Amino acid sequence: MITTPTSEAEIAEALRTATAEKLPVLVQGHGSKLGMLRPVQAARTISTSALTGITLYAPKELIISARAGTTLSEIEAALAAEGQHIIAEPPDLSGLFGPSEQTIGGIVATNLSGPRRIAWGSMRDHVIGLRAVNGQGEILRAGGRVLKNVTGLDLCKLLTGSHGTLAIITEVTLKILPAPQATGTILLRGLSPARAIAAMAQALGSPFSVSGAARLADGKTAIRIEDFAPSVTYRCEKLADDLADFGTSEIIGTAESLALWRKIRNVEPLAAEPEEAIWRVSVAPSAGPAVLAAAERAGAHGFLDWGGGLVWLAGPASGQTHEAISTVTRQAGGVWWLMRAPDPLRVAVDVIPPEPGALSTIRRRVQDSFDPARILNPGRLYAA
Repeated sequence: MITTPTSEAEIAEALRTATAEKLPVLVQGHGSKLGMLRPVQAARTISTSALTGITLYAPKELIISARAGTTLSEIEAALAAEGQHIIAEPPDLSGLFGPSEQTIGGIVATNLSGPRRIAWGSMRDHVIGLRAVNGQGEILRAGGRVLKNVTGLDLCKLLTGSHGTLAIITEVTLKILPAPQATGTILLRGLSPARAIAAMAQALGSPFSVSGAARLADGKTAIRIEDFAPSVTYRCEKLADDLADFGTSEIIGTAESLALWRKIRNVEPLAAEPEEAIWRVSVAPSAGPAVLAAAERAGAHGFLDWGGGLVWLAGPASGQTHEAISTVTRQAGGVWWLMRAPDPLRVAVDVIPPEPGALSTIRRRVQDSFDPARILNPGRLYAA
């Protein structure tokens, strides 16, 4: 049964009923990310898709608030009209999961961030307020319209990336920034993954404020700079000179850069084969080439983002491929997410690394506080 509440109070009532009846609940917006991680077996679905609308937009104060079911496209259009943007550059993964508009609640719940993360942090770092309803039907409020240091539990950071397992997010407040006037990208060709890592590390360590660094499957290494047009031109030329030891470079302008980084952000290079499984691996940049090489030996392919610290992979939807990728990631001290796969594989393997005992204890205690009946998205992260 699908319930589509039109208010926070209706969500609270629905969750109180579900808790009393011990009915597991699948939480979704428009369902654009249901293919991620483990499938949820639930008696009831609660959709936030009817909780829509921008509730506050103060361009001069650099903040925006919107209900959880508001689409990213609506928010981005409002921001673009004022020359502003969401700093974390959340990806649109409809190419991987099928056409469905993603909501701001789903973006915050999954903490997905794009290439700009290496310069500005993740989505979690830009959520300054939210409202939510926990598994007991209690309405929670955290943060607000201004940044301030507080003591105690940071609910904004806790609920961002919790995948709907602690509470249903009903409204979020984000800090935003002016959009860059121009974008330039330095392209280096033919570098091995290890050489690309070295080039990206040098660029990221430079004084030129690099906001994107990726190595694509075709051997092309892309380094992005964003700012006012004269500054972008100057910095791209100076950085290209500094990277001369890595070979001849090419600088592309705003239009081409925007198109290229949109593809990288949205993982479009891996969208061509819908039957392939998709993994997202986070490691130290120096370990990126080893993860990529091990994945390729297992029949997968992919590209590096975040200066080598994020490895996107696509390959056979098999336990053997997953084992190869998870093993090398574990050895590198990293973290993997099985982002897309057939349900039998998603059920059979660890879609994220198993928790050490101490962390598992902490997680369960947090869940005891928010959702003691364990009705919210049971089994999404770990087998229930």
